[in-house]
Amino acid sequence: MSATAALAISPGPDNIYVLVQSLTNSKIHALATVAGLMTGCIIHTTLLAFGVSAIIRDNDNVFLGVKILGAIYLLYLAYKVFKSDSEIYIDTENAPQKSLKQLFVQGFFMNVLNPKVTIFFLAFFPAFLFSDTLSTVIQFYVLGGLFIVVSFIIFSSIALLANTIKSSLLKNKSSGLVFKWLQIIVFVGIAIFILL
Repeated sequence: MSATAALAISPGPDNIYVLVQSLTNSKIHALATVAGLMTGCIIHTTLLAFGVSAIIRDNDNVFLGVKILGAIYLLYLAYKVFKSDSEIYIDTENAPQKSLKQLFVQGFFMNVLNPKVTIFFLAFFPAFLFSDTLSTVIQFYVLGGLFIVVSFIIFSSIALLANTIKSSLLKNKSSGLVFKWLQIIVFVGIAIFILL
C-alpha cells in the first residue's frame, strides 16, 4: 500500500491532469476524471487476474519470466525518471472545458488505453501475491481493489486540495526533485523486491 501511495502522489500525467481539471473547471469535474481513471484500473485488474492467473497455473518458468521482465521494466522506468526534468509543469491556460461525462470517459480511456498501466500492473501485482491456498484470481482482485482505493483517496485529495497543492508546488522549488527521487526509489525498491 505504501508503494501505491508513493506512486499515486508522485506527479505524473494522470494526477497532473486531475489537478488541472480542478483548477480550471471545478472539483466535481476533477472527481469525474478520477472516477474514470479508477474504473479503467478495474479493466486492467480483470485482464491481469484472468491472464496472469492462467500463466501461473500452467507454467512456473513463464511466470518467473514475467516477474523478471517486470523488474526490468520497473528499473527502466526508474532510469527514465532519473533522466527526466524534475520541474513540475501545471498548464491551466490550455485546458478545454468539458462535461462531467466527457471527463469520466476521457479518464477511463486515458487509463485503459495506456500500455504503461498494463505493464506496470503486470510488473507490480505478481510480487505481492499473498496466499498459497487462495485463488490467484481473487488475490489479484484484492490487490487491484487496494490499489484502486489508495489511488482514489490520493487522487480525490489532489482534486479537493488543488489550489493548496498548486501554491505549495510553486512556492517550494525543490518539490519536483523530491517527487522525482521518490519515484526512483519506489521503482527500484519494487524491482529488487520482485527479483529477491
